[in-house]
Amino acid sequence: MRNLELFRTLEFRNIQAPGRPQCFCLRTEQKTVVIGSEHGLIEIDPVRREVKHEISLVAEGFLPEDGSGYIVGIQDLLDQESVCVATASGDVILCSLSTYQLECVGSVASGISVMSWSPDQELVLLATGQQTLIMMTKDFEPIMEQQIHQDDFGESKFITVGWGKKETQFHGSEGRQAAFQIQMHESALPWDDHRPQVTWRGDGQFFAVSVVCPETGARKVRVWNREFALQSTSEPVAGLGPALAWKPSGSLIASTQDKPNQQDVVFFEKNGLLHGHFTLPFLKDEVKVNDLLWNADSSVLAVWLEDIQREKSSTLKTYVQLWTVGNYHWYLKQSLPFSTCGKSKIVSLMWDPVTPYRLHVLCQGWHYLCYDWHWTTDRSSGDNSSDLANVAVIDGKSVLVTVFQQTVVPPPMCTYRLLLPHPVNQVTFSAHPKKSNDLAILDASNQISVYKCGDCQSADPTVKLGAVGGNGFKVSLRTPHLEKRYKIQFENSEDQEVNPLKLSLLSWIEEDIFLAVSHSQSSTQCVIHHLTVAPSEMEEEQGQLNVSSSVTVNGVIISLCCSSKTKSVALQLADGQILKYLWESPSLAVTPWKNPGGFPIQFPYPCTQIELAMIGGEECVLGLTDRCRFFLNDAEVASNITSFAVYDDFLLLTTHSHTCQCFCLRDASFKTLQAGLSSSHVSNGEILRKVERGSRIVTVVPQDTKLILQMPRGNLEVVYHRALVLAQIRKWLDKLMFKEAFECMRKLRINLNLMYDHNPKMFLENVETFIKQIESVNYINLFFTELKEEDVTKTMYPPPVTGSVQLSREPDEKKLDLICDAMRAAMESINPHKYCLSILTSHIKKTTPELEIVLQKVHELQVTGKPPSVPDAVSAEEALKYLLLLVDVNELYDHSLGTYDFDLVLMVAEKSQKDPKEYLPFLNTLKKMETNYQRFTIDKYLKRYEKAIGHLSKCGPKYFPECLNLIKDKNLYNEALKLYAPNSQQYKDISIAYGEHLMQEHMYEPAGLVFARCNAHEKALSAFLTCGSWKQALCVAAQLNLTKDQLAGLARTLAEKLVEKRKHVDAAIVLEQYAQDYEEAVLLLLEGAAWEEALRLVYKYNRLDIIETNIKPSILEAQKNYMVFLDSQTTIFSRHKKRLLVVRKLKEQAQQVNLEDEALHGQESDLFSETSSIVSGSELSGKYSHSNSRISARSSKNRRKAERKKHSLKEGSPLEDLALLEALNELVQSTEKLKDEVYHILKVLFLFEFDEQGRELQKAFEDTLLLMERSLPEIWTPTDQQNSATPVLGPNSTANSIMASYQQQKTSVPVFDAELFIPPKINKKTQWKLSLLE
Repeated sequence: MRNLELFRTLEFRNIQAPGRPQCFCLRTEQKTVVIGSEHGLIEIDPVRREVKHEISLVAEGFLPEDGSGYIVGIQDLLDQESVCVATASGDVILCSLSTYQLECVGSVASGISVMSWSPDQELVLLATGQQTLIMMTKDFEPIMEQQIHQDDFGESKFITVGWGKKETQFHGSEGRQAAFQIQMHESALPWDDHRPQVTWRGDGQFFAVSVVCPETGARKVRVWNREFALQSTSEPVAGLGPALAWKPSGSLIASTQDKPNQQDVVFFEKNGLLHGHFTLPFLKDEVKVNDLLWNADSSVLAVWLEDIQREKSSTLKTYVQLWTVGNYHWYLKQSLPFSTCGKSKIVSLMWDPVTPYRLHVLCQGWHYLCYDWHWTTDRSSGDNSSDLANVAVIDGKSVLVTVFQQTVVPPPMCTYRLLLPHPVNQVTFSAHPKKSNDLAILDASNQISVYKCGDCQSADPTVKLGAVGGNGFKVSLRTPHLEKRYKIQFENSEDQEVNPLKLSLLSWIEEDIFLAVSHSQSSTQCVIHHLTVAPSEMEEEQGQLNVSSSVTVNGVIISLCCSSKTKSVALQLADGQILKYLWESPSLAVTPWKNPGGFPIQFPYPCTQIELAMIGGEECVLGLTDRCRFFLNDAEVASNITSFAVYDDFLLLTTHSHTCQCFCLRDASFKTLQAGLSSSHVSNGEILRKVERGSRIVTVVPQDTKLILQMPRGNLEVVYHRALVLAQIRKWLDKLMFKEAFECMRKLRINLNLMYDHNPKMFLENVETFIKQIESVNYINLFFTELKEEDVTKTMYPPPVTGSVQLSREPDEKKLDLICDAMRAAMESINPHKYCLSILTSHIKKTTPELEIVLQKVHELQVTGKPPSVPDAVSAEEALKYLLLLVDVNELYDHSLGTYDFDLVLMVAEKSQKDPKEYLPFLNTLKKMETNYQRFTIDKYLKRYEKAIGHLSKCGPKYFPECLNLIKDKNLYNEALKLYAPNSQQYKDISIAYGEHLMQEHMYEPAGLVFARCNAHEKALSAFLTCGSWKQALCVAAQLNLTKDQLAGLARTLAEKLVEKRKHVDAAIVLEQYAQDYEEAVLLLLEGAAWEEALRLVYKYNRLDIIETNIKPSILEAQKNYMVFLDSQTTIFSRHKKRLLVVRKLKEQAQQVNLEDEALHGQESDLFSETSSIVSGSELSGKYSHSNSRISARSSKNRRKAERKKHSLKEGSPLEDLALLEALNELVQSTEKLKDEVYHILKVLFLFEFDEQGRELQKAFEDTLLLMERSLPEIWTPTDQQNSATPVLGPNSTANSIMASYQQQKTSVPVFDAELFIPPKINKKTQWKLSLLE
């Protein structure tokens, strides 16, 4: 659905040269044109508009002086840096334009009619006057000569397999006589010049020759291969014209055919058979086709036609028409009318071999034209509320308009067609935001037809309905009507005859103002014309457009873009420079377009499509080149973009990787767009979606989230891009348009949780509005069934804007419960009968389904029956059927049983698949039981044991044993104790059972408490003794009234248990107070280093002799032990520290060697990069790695063994440094814990005048602490701590350093050992020194 738009015209008028031009060729490397005339050759530079070289062929005798000579062909030979010329008299000449040398490389006595070079310039073919073909090499050595007329069909002759003769075949409506008709060969066309025509296939493997057969007088096309062997001859075609062109891609050969009522362009296959055609828009014998030309990429076919003279007085014209094909339909995209008299008659034309859409035209009056086209999609883009998403396609004298807002029909079909009197060249839609459906059409006669949408009294004959019309269809479409046709008045009317495409880049910017661009004939300048409507009478059929003002721009304008929102007009020059045209200002100035930094914008490459868009609050220029490079201002964003479109706040792009991406421009920037479009970046699912290969964006339908894509063949595809859909849904939800949002979400399978999650507060406040808009019970039920606790705005559909409307939810409030309760309340207030099923669903969908309430409501319905006055009411039968869809029937049966309502149970059971023989006897048995026991039985059946023991406890003492067994079986002690009075026997029995259960679980203290509470003192004492709770045990013992000896025995038992647990002070208290054995108590206190408590007891019982006999020796022994311990700690610490420093140094050296090796490997070959990193890892990790298969995790025992082995202090082990760190850490911590003990012993040493020993211990301990404190920074270095936290990254990192960092972490710093790198803390505030000893 694209049109060819002219974006550049190059013109060179009045070339100063003798004679008349006859033919020309292009020198692509020099960017010059060589023109041949009856006098010789002339080389011109069309850009600089100068004649570079002129060579006379008359002076050398190759052309006659009387001017009757004719050049039949010119070819630029790239490798020989010369031009090959063939004259009609038979000479083949090599001309060097730089040295002016001429060399005749061959001569044909009978003359030459055609010279044709193969595309690779390896072969040259000459057609002679003797009706022969001569093939030569590029060095002009003859290969072969053959007759141009051949009797044989060729090597590809069809084989008849003998399936009957022609006479026996069925001939349809023509009848049997058709079998005996003799084929009549029509002669060549009257205007045929009888010259042979030669065309080569794009790859140079075949060529076709069209000649007039001397026997029949009709034209035939013969196909020869590169070896000059005839391949095939065309089937007889009546009225075959001389024009011939082989499609460069190789599939078809184009020619023309005169038919009884029309003239067609026909296509031959390589085997000579016809394959398709299209009709030219002229009457029979009105025009003749001079030539057909395919462009370089086979996408455009140029047809050069000329009027046939009928009356002497009539003015004749020549036409150049550009045809393209899409979806098997041929479109006439451009029509260029030239005059056939005077200077503007076309002599020759040619497509550029390098630039596909560049056409070169040479006119008789030494006038050269060069046109550049590119593809564009003409679409309306106005205000979203009024724009209908129109797309206009040019097709000759028709404009096919498709209104995608209402119909999506594939081309060549359309919504309606606009019929024009002349072929159309340009279409433009109004840039006014509210009138974007109005369009203006510029045709080949330089008339602008304005069509406007609006009320029209009568049907417009120029507007015909397309695919939407037909019988039985009521067309709701408002078609536009032709308001007026305007003729453009120029000061110089001669321009129109010389250059038919004077105006390009037509834009409709205001109600009565058009902008158009024309190119200067003599310099690299352009003129922007303001075309304004001249005042005229309304009744006049034709109006006038005057050029009210013009602005000259230095440079060639190749594109013009107008924003409908901001009214800005951007111009792009051929060098990529962007200018802003201030069309509304009185001075009509043109200024450079500047980026936010204040610098002028210039695209690095000229773009074929430019658009204006607001990005992050700034108006930016977006551009796309024909090589798929996409620019934002002057920065390249991506290089794989095939098409793009700006819609509202969105930028949509299609890429070579067959994806369509959509970006919100409100918060976008160059970096976000570049990151989103880079192939390595994993895009958000909302932004990116896959599309069919080769898809291009046609348009976006506003407010309908439809994106129209066109496939390479021409057919259309409609997709709903997730980003557009979600943006539209969010807008609808913000406007409380729940119905539109719901229908869109339901159709496009968007999770309905978004209705609530988008703005929870707003949804809960407008629940009634939601229900009234949705209305349908089925839709509300669908909404309920899709609800889940997850917040989809954080998982499935994260909002594009970070600060969008969000409500922070209370952690204790469940989303499902909130919605269900709010909606149920609203439905009950609106119409409880109509929304009965939805109300039931709201109970079921809660986090804890309220099935009992649901069943109760169904039961109520059954009891009351369906109210006849309410039409929407639901019966109990229907409600129950619906319930069974949501809940499993067995679960529903169990819940109905749990209501103890047998009518309800029967109602549900009847709907289930259960056998009545199963459930009826069970229900009958239950009915016979006493109420509490019946309920106990039901609860036990339903495994509701808490309720069951509640009912059973009410059945009386005779059922207590059964109750106790159930309590023990299901471990329901706590629940059971609440059911009985604390002073009852049942309470005591349950408590004892509970205590015994706790004892089995080794929970002795809680068991003792339970026993003590129910006065089971013996059991309580046993429990407290087992757990060593001496205070509780002694309390219970007191209640048991034990004798003095029993109490002493108990005290000694407790003391033993306490000593086992290293609780010497507690053991001493028990012995002293309950066994009256203070001597044993003192010994225990000395054993536990409780010196002060021991002294207290000695003085309490006045046994001062114990001081000398026990206390002083114990203190001195303890002091010696501390000294030995501290000496050992200091020695080990120093040894480990020294070894750690050595290990670290060795590791650094090994790492350095590895890095150097890796760098060497990298220089040798990239292939070793993977291996080198593996090698370096294994070298660093030593003999064993962590992932060693021998250390399997088959059992926890093995795992613990591996953990113990992991950090070995053995020299050379892989993780020796970690083992040393761990050992040093333990040494520091164990020394830190000694502070309290040292303080207490220092006090008693001073007390008993052991000052020397005290000072010795204090000094030793202080030295040890100081050594450790000073060593901490050396052992736990800051770099180690950093390595354990984060890898070495940043701007100064190299690939090797990052790799080494990761390798080091991987081999020597596992994650679970990271805490070893945190240094132990030494608390300096802890008071341990005794100042008296200093």
